[in-house]
Amino acid sequence: MLYHTINIISTEAELFSIRYRINQAIQMQEVSHIIVITNIVYIAKKIFDSSMHPYHQQSIAISNELRVFFNKHEDNTIAT
Repeated sequence: MLYHTINIISTEAELFSIRYRINQAIQMQEVSHIIVITNIVYIAKKIFDSSMHPYHQQSIAISNELRVFFNKHEDNTIAT
């Protein structure tokens, strides 16, 4: 299954969109690899940024979703 989210305007909206799609992906048993594609390089970095920044809440929520994903199976991966 392939999902696309396009034309996202703000950084927070893009991070929320990524969070939403990760949440959807981890609900499916057959998903073992997540690829995040964005045209803004720092967005991909914010996903894994644990320091304080304006979008910290979104980063924490994404990290929590990914923790569930990685705990499901040791072969699960994510790429940006």
